[in-house]
Amino acid sequence: MNDRTESGGADVAGSVSVADSAPAAGRPPAGPKAGGARVGSVRRPVTRRPAPGRSALRSGGWTPWLYLAPALVVLGGLLVYPIYQLGLISFFEYTQAQVSGGAPTTFQGFANYAELFGDPQFWQVLLATVLFAAACVVSTLAVGCALAVLLTRVRAVPRLALMLAALGAWATPAVTGSTVWLFLFDPDFGPVNRMLGLGDHSWTYGRISAFFLVLLEVVWCSFPFVMVTVYAGIRAVPAEVLEAAALDGASQWRIWRSVLAPMLRPILVVVTIQSVIWDFKVFTQIYVMTNGGGIAGQNMVLNVYAYQQAFASSQYSLGSAIGVVMLLILLAVTLVYLRLLRRQGEEL
Repeated sequence: MNDRTESGGADVAGSVSVADSAPAAGRPPAGPKAGGARVGSVRRPVTRRPAPGRSALRSGGWTPWLYLAPALVVLGGLLVYPIYQLGLISFFEYTQAQVSGGAPTTFQGFANYAELFGDPQFWQVLLATVLFAAACVVSTLAVGCALAVLLTRVRAVPRLALMLAALGAWATPAVTGSTVWLFLFDPDFGPVNRMLGLGDHSWTYGRISAFFLVLLEVVWCSFPFVMVTVYAGIRAVPAEVLEAAALDGASQWRIWRSVLAPMLRPILVVVTIQSVIWDFKVFTQIYVMTNGGGIAGQNMVLNVYAYQQAFASSQYSLGSAIGVVMLLILLAVTLVYLRLLRRQGEEL
């Protein structure tokens, strides 16, 4: 009985397997159908590749660009088109005669740049601009980072007072701030000369003292951005890391140099690039505090020099060439700085 049952079961199983494996008479062998492939008695779905050119659209690859499209249109109108016009004017002869329509506009090629680079005053102004901007950037970062660390050490009330004072300096217009600083250092009525016992000393007469006065005003109106940004980064650092460094006997300077600065490097990159851009193109403070560039142009920077060439001398093409040179310098500095950071393995 058991032998029959086992042999009968084997026969049935064999017949079923043979029936499944052998194609029925008059029918083609089972093959892939729409919607899946038949493997034995199990259907497996067939993965279909999307048509080329439609995968990014279906997977949502264009969705971020659609959201950014309005902002890109605005930036294109406010930045790209003016830069294009600036570069275009720099290749033409464009003076007051062309503006008024009294003379035709003629193509000059690189003649404006050749005239600009052949002017010794341009190189003097460029050197002064680079040195002044470097001093402003270093001073702004030093003051902003020091006050950011100080904010983490004081209580709530002094912290709030310092934040409000810094934001007040940040919100003050450049013209207003420059005028206030001129009054503070005025040789006749300024309180700084009275406190220091300098009498009627004029801070804007000498070249170095005038640059130093403008540097103080630039740092005063720029350090709040660095302070608030770095302070936010310090608050994001785990407290256990700082406590461990303090327990190891590290000083505040050692903690900043070996712990905080490496962890805050991406933030420091942002504030450094922003400071370089802002301080390299300073105009209002120099123009207001030195009365258009100082005595005989001794305190002139590139932005003021471009203004003098374009509007005081009606050489709009030369002013545009100076603007293009400034743009290329800022792009080169930013790209070199980012390249150096990428070589060090920093993620931005």
